[in-house]
Amino acid sequence: MPRTDCIMRHLPYFCRGQVVRGFGRGSKQLGIPTANFPEQVVDNLPADISTGIYYGWASVGSGDVHKMVVSIGWNPYYKNTKKSMETHIMHTFKEDFYGEILNVAIVGYLRPEKNFDSLESLISAIQGDIEEAKKQLDLPEHLKVKEDNFFQVSKSKIMNGH
Repeated sequence: MPRTDCIMRHLPYFCRGQVVRGFGRGSKQLGIPTANFPEQVVDNLPADISTGIYYGWASVGSGDVHKMVVSIGWNPYYKNTKKSMETHIMHTFKEDFYGEILNVAIVGYLRPEKNFDSLESLISAIQGDIEEAKKQLDLPEHLKVKEDNFFQVSKSKIMNGH
């Protein structure tokens, strides 16, 4: 079990980056779409941050801020050889947003990553993570991060590239 003090000292953790194509598993195999960060965003995570499942807030471009869960790690079920950061935003988007800027604020830790003996047990765990994250994000100390200036990116700034 990762040491909680090692995790918590990095939270909240804010990052943003362009959404890139992932492994194509989130929507297709799991029914849980994820937005993937490019390698450089993953490589810039604090070196001692534990792999696992976290929760927080996310927005796409200058859009609304939504609850999210994010997996940071190697996805043992799929035996990844590269560390990844996959964000599931708890909102239904009308279309894909590859190439858009994803803004993420990680505020809490749910559990370490682990392997699963079946796709069904993996999906069940992810759905449990989503339900727990929804509850945690309703707490006042987490709700206030939703209003952080980090998410106040004006449309003109994004369009002008500033």
